[in-house]
Amino acid sequence: MELDPAELEAHRRAAAEDASEDDDADFGFLESDGPIEETKGDFSFLDEQVAPVESATREPSAAAEAIAPAVEPASEADHVGVEPAELGEEEDLDEGGEADFSWLDEELPPEEPEDERSEPQAPAVPAAPPRAPLPDSTGFRLRERPPEPAPVAPAPRVSWAERLRQGLSRSSNQLSGSITALFTKRRLDEDTLQDFEDVLIQADLGVETAMRITDRLSEGRFGKEIAGSEVRRILAEEIEKTLAPVAQPLELDLEKKPHVILVVGVNGTGKTTTIGKLTAKLTRAGLKVTLCAGDTFRAAAVEQLKIWGERTGSEVIAKQIGADAAGLAFEAYDRAVENDSDVLIIDTAGRLQNKAELMAELEKINRVLSKREPDAPHTVLQTLDATTGQNALSQVEIFRNVSGVNGLVMTKLDGTARGGILVAIAAKHRLPVYFVGVGEGIDDLEPFRAKDFASAIAGVPLS
Repeated sequence: MELDPAELEAHRRAAAEDASEDDDADFGFLESDGPIEETKGDFSFLDEQVAPVESATREPSAAAEAIAPAVEPASEADHVGVEPAELGEEEDLDEGGEADFSWLDEELPPEEPEDERSEPQAPAVPAAPPRAPLPDSTGFRLRERPPEPAPVAPAPRVSWAERLRQGLSRSSNQLSGSITALFTKRRLDEDTLQDFEDVLIQADLGVETAMRITDRLSEGRFGKEIAGSEVRRILAEEIEKTLAPVAQPLELDLEKKPHVILVVGVNGTGKTTTIGKLTAKLTRAGLKVTLCAGDTFRAAAVEQLKIWGERTGSEVIAKQIGADAAGLAFEAYDRAVENDSDVLIIDTAGRLQNKAELMAELEKINRVLSKREPDAPHTVLQTLDATTGQNALSQVEIFRNVSGVNGLVMTKLDGTARGGILVAIAAKHRLPVYFVGVGEGIDDLEPFRAKDFASAIAGVPLS
């Protein structure tokens, strides 16, 4: 329905007047103090019937009819029929006109296993060609990322014989250098033999060993030239002869367990560290160990032993600083029996400045232990520091008299040129040498082998 322009204008003016009247509405009743009178509005207009809305569909304009394509409805005559024969046979119907679904009963071919199915492979990405450098005219230069370093293979484990050779290198180099200088184009005479004997004594091999090696060298060679390599070979053979009788394993009598090992030695010779390494070896072998912190005058020794106990899973029996060492050893023995320990290792003090007090303490420990086990301690092990040289000889003498030492451990062979002192000790005291150490690592303490030691210190290949 189209509205006349005049009617539209009339409606617009009427709406404007209504809005004007609303603007002048009186709201004064809000300011009065009295009660608000109830007013009722007139909403009767809501009940009036709304006139139906005329269709808003517009008739197409002349311009739209001009551009619209002419579409005429199809007539009955335009219909083309299709014969049933042209549709083909109805395969899904049986003779009765019903659908045939027998094909559902047919067996399907077996499925391929999932892992045998060919997965679509992603096309290979070709490697990017090397980037060409930028021309100088650009004013830029590319800084390429450096290539990734090749992975470093772990260093092969060095054998004990090689580590011993490295540890004794200072002793060996000094001895070999003196031999080479002495026997270069020189006949073997009295002066040469005397000089050679002096070289051996200076290497801490001991007078007895030096004289025996010199006598062996002169046999059948006096007045003849001799090469340094032959001298070193004879030296290695004679050192091995001296050391072979003392190179023994430490036997543990577990029929009387716990086997008690009392470790003695001067402070600083590596007693506590040696105890820790021995404990590690024993626990690795499946033995149960109890430790006793018997050096009650050094707090550092007690703490160090506790650390080794934690590392090896061994119980450490300790008391306050200054406690009675013999009483602690007694308590540790009982505790080892309760724990069914195989071995009890007891640390001790090493104060040589007061030899009388040290002697009394070690004698008391031995006496107390013998009350529990007549043969205890079964092993009295003394640690020796190779760097002390000739002093180690006198230390063995003292501790043999004080505590009845019956076995030795030589430590710190890697830090000295005086490793030959072990030969002198073996020749004089003939005590078993159970272990030698060439470093701080837990695997740097190994059973003593005469042939390995002799070859390493003489500087000859191990045959």
